[in-house]
Amino acid sequence: MTGPMKATVTDIARSCGLSTATVDRVLNNRPGASAANRQRVMEAAKQLGYLPTLDQVVLPSKPAHLEFFLPIGSNAFMADLAHHIEDYAQRLPLVASCRIHNLAGISPGALQGAVENLSLKANGVGVIAVDHPRTRNILRELVEAGIRLVTLVSDVPAAPRSAYVGIDNRVAGRTAALLMGRFVGGRTGHLAMVVGSRSYRGHEEREMGFRSVLSEEFPNLTVSSAAESNDDPEASYSATIKALHNEPELLGIYCVGAGRSGVAKALLEVRPRRKPVFICHDLTKETRRYLVDDLADVVIDQNARLIAEQSVIRLLGSIASSAPYLTKKFIEPRLIFKENVPVQ
Repeated sequence: MTGPMKATVTDIARSCGLSTATVDRVLNNRPGASAANRQRVMEAAKQLGYLPTLDQVVLPSKPAHLEFFLPIGSNAFMADLAHHIEDYAQRLPLVASCRIHNLAGISPGALQGAVENLSLKANGVGVIAVDHPRTRNILRELVEAGIRLVTLVSDVPAAPRSAYVGIDNRVAGRTAALLMGRFVGGRTGHLAMVVGSRSYRGHEEREMGFRSVLSEEFPNLTVSSAAESNDDPEASYSATIKALHNEPELLGIYCVGAGRSGVAKALLEVRPRRKPVFICHDLTKETRRYLVDDLADVVIDQNARLIAEQSVIRLLGSIASSAPYLTKKFIEPRLIFKENVPVQ
């Protein structure tokens, strides 16, 4: 006994009252069809079960070419993210190719230079970028050229992206403050913050969330220093050394970005009489070690593997959809303590 037959282009054309040529143009993402007709075709194709789906996201009818622009550098989280994107994309038949561009820094100029090497075959682009007028213009030009866009890890909401894939960074910062207040246990004193780069909207949101909860719930805690390290371990190290020398009884350190190795180096070198509570982000090989060695108290992890998979899925979904935006859905951060470090 045979199963139900798959719908055809003719079936879709009949269902939405359009020509097979129009349906073909829409399904293959070619120009020549109005936004209204694209919507009608995609809705009919979805209702007839013509389009494949993954994680409830409708996928394109033919393999797509994807490219990602990531400021990897020496950032362990970014390296993990790039690895997971490539690994997942290779296992999906609907990804014809996946290329990772390693940006030479976080400046808009670095992104502009990399975008000039974008393949002519590219259908979708994923970007980690600072929220800057030049960046927004670069991303706007990409979308106007017919390329679908998703932002990863740190959003650029004014850019015409189809989706943002990542955690709610303001909530992550608020969570860090709540944990800090609970760990400190009612003592009164000073905290230090090591901010990656406020040029990243995500880092700025984490800092705002952290300060908000301190103000609302823990007036006994004051941020006495907040150094911007640009995710450079040496800058983080210098800022932490200075904070520890200025405040011998420092109660806690919150590392907002990727400079955590510099913070850890300073703590091991100074060895204060009472170790400050140390909270950082992203589960990597080094932060696993900080947890089990009781150097870090908790890691707020944004889950590189899940962000990688969702960024690929969301790009494919945006290519298949005629809608400019996909449904907003944050990735839930994980709180990792030394007792629940997951298997690598």
